[in-house]
Amino acid sequence: MRKKVSLKALVNKNRLEISKDQKALEKIENKIEKKHS
Repeated sequence: MRKKVSLKALVNKNRLEISKDQKALEKIENKIEKKHS
């Protein structure tokens, strides 16, 4: 049981990191689009 809980926690942590990275990427893409337009 303990391993399952820690695994779930790790997955949730990774999802948070990924969503943070995606938001950062979106910000960068928006900046690039503004420069081009």
